[in-house]
Amino acid sequence: MDGLDAISETAGAAAVEMAVAAIVERGGKVHPCTNCAAPLIGPYCAACGQPIETHRRSVLHLLHDFVKDVASFDSRILRTARALLFNPGELPLAFREGRTQPYVPAVRLYLFVSLAFFVILGFTHIAIVQFVPEAHLEKVVVINGQHYLVTPGDNDPDDKAKAPRWLDLTKPHYSMSANNMIFFAREGAYHSNVPDAAVRDIESKIDHESGTARDPKAIWFKTTVRRTMESLAKDPAALNGALTAWIPRALFFLLPAFALLVAVFYWRQRKKFYFVDHLVFSLSFHTFAFAFLLIAAGLAQFMSGYAVATITAVVLSLYLLLAMKRFYAQNWFWTSTKFMIIEFFYVTSFIFPAVITILVMAVLYGG
Repeated sequence: MDGLDAISETAGAAAVEMAVAAIVERGGKVHPCTNCAAPLIGPYCAACGQPIETHRRSVLHLLHDFVKDVASFDSRILRTARALLFNPGELPLAFREGRTQPYVPAVRLYLFVSLAFFVILGFTHIAIVQFVPEAHLEKVVVINGQHYLVTPGDNDPDDKAKAPRWLDLTKPHYSMSANNMIFFAREGAYHSNVPDAAVRDIESKIDHESGTARDPKAIWFKTTVRRTMESLAKDPAALNGALTAWIPRALFFLLPAFALLVAVFYWRQRKKFYFVDHLVFSLSFHTFAFAFLLIAAGLAQFMSGYAVATITAVVLSLYLLLAMKRFYAQNWFWTSTKFMIIEFFYVTSFIFPAVITILVMAVLYGG
């Protein structure tokens, strides 16, 4: 093949030289290509393919070229979008069968959709999640001569803490929690009901506890928690920027982890499906997840968060089941069984730990 390529290149160069000589003999002028300096004998360079006219044209020409390029690129984009959204498993199957030309490559598609997800949310000022802290006024109760702090309305009799000796029991004291999570809401749509006195009370408690600690890491951790609670009291979307930074990093590990998990359950077909096939399948599924989460963000603007979360969970699960059926081509019994086990292990062993890690990192480094 190398010899044939060399002969082809030599023949092409000779043909260009003959054409140039013929043009010069007839009194014509030959201009060099602005890109590679090869002689131009047509509207395109025979060496590098660059067109003769590339700049300094009218605005109308620029608009025409833009529409032409978008329309040409759109045909591939639209085919890929239809396959991704409405034909689960088609994109990884096309890769495995070698039908790569009609679709955007899996890695490029994933990067594009995930980037679009974060850019669109940032442009529309929609936070991935907001933590709305709540302040609870604590009352002091005396049991066997010991003072305890109890939150009124708490039905758990064991949910009480000893009041530290330094605490001034003549003043009101608060506990604060941030259990109320709001997904895909506009920044500024929610505000905390935490009074300044509660923030100062929490700061005082943390300062006193940190003052008795000798470990610098413990002091740093408590200081970070205090700073985070202060930020959330002012802005429930304070962690959104840190979450946006840490989610892509977590997915860097989740993508191959999901592919490896699927590969384990299709180990008997290892001669038919290589790990790269499972990895492309993982890329395709997570790309769809990003695309549908963008749709879910839109739905969340006029639907309840619970309804949107339910719809998202059902759609992603159904999509994964159908994609596995099409791509791995097993019967419904084995596909359904593997789907349930894979989804359970992926959610409990990978998604939940990843979410906790992301939240911890967001608190520690972005609060």
